[in-house]
Parts: sequence; structure tokens; C-alpha cells
Amino acid sequence: MLKILSIAGPGTHSSAITRQLAESGHELWLLNRGNRKNEVPEGVRQVICDINDEAEVLRQIDGEQFDAVCEFIGYVPTEVERDIRLFRGRTRQYVYISSASAYAKPAASHVVTEGTALVNPHWQYSRNKIACEELLMKEYRENAFPVTIVRPSHTYCERS
Repeated sequence: MLKILSIAGPGTHSSAITRQLAESGHELWLLNRGNRKNEVPEGVRQVICDINDEAEVLRQIDGEQFDAVCEFIGYVPTEVERDIRLFRGRTRQYVYISSASAYAKPAASHVVTEGTALVNPHWQYSRNKIACEELLMKEYRENAFPVTIVRPSHTYCERS
């Protein structure tokens, strides 16, 4: 079984995966502000704090190593830079949840591949996600930071 830290917890993007990982027997930790404590599955460990309080995060995860850290709420490069500082040397894989909106607009083809360009001049959210991805890939190339980027096209949960 894997030891996984999810940054977000029972939110819109992460509630289903949180349940699935907990039910699968993985050791799941959630790092969030604790606003939905009653929605956290049994057996899941919570790290309740603001992730921007790096000293508090480090205090609560001191000495811990994770197989994966999954970032569901990183929207701008400064948040990804913070994560690199927090989790370098503490995770075997950093999983960044980006967005399919990062793909080129207008689309050159209906087929999306790894080679599809990342450029979206129409939406700042997408440009921020692209910038986060570029930062992560630079960190991977220059410092071997272990990153996987996921670009979902739709997100949902039972609430929305």
C-alpha cells in the first residue's frame, strides 16, 4: 500500500479519489484547513493547517516520507514553488492536477496528445496552469524533482 498526501482533501476535485484511496487501504493523509472534517473518510489522517504556513506544515509532517503528494489546489506558480520547497526530498512522486484548458485554443486537431501545444490566450486560469507546469518541468529537468502532470477535462463531485 502507498502512503499518499493529498493537498485539498474532500473538495470538488478530490472527494471521489479521497474516498477511493481510503477504501483501497492506502495510508492517506489530507492537508487542508479542516473546513469539511465531517466529510473525511474514517482512517484518514488530517493535517489541518493553511498550506501557506510552511513552518506549520513542516512541523506537522516532520520526518514523514510520502510515496505521492497530490496537489489539487495549486493555481499559480508561487503555490507550486511553495510545494517544491515543502516536498522536495519528502515524496517519491508529486502529482500536479492541471487542466485540459491548458491545451491550445483554438484546437489544431480534435486529437489531443502529449505533443499538443499548451497555449490558451483566452483564460488567465489556463495561462497560470501552464506556467505552473513549465515551472515543474524545469524543476524536473534541472533538479530531478519527481513530477507527474494530470490534465482533467471535467471535474465534479456529489455537491456540484
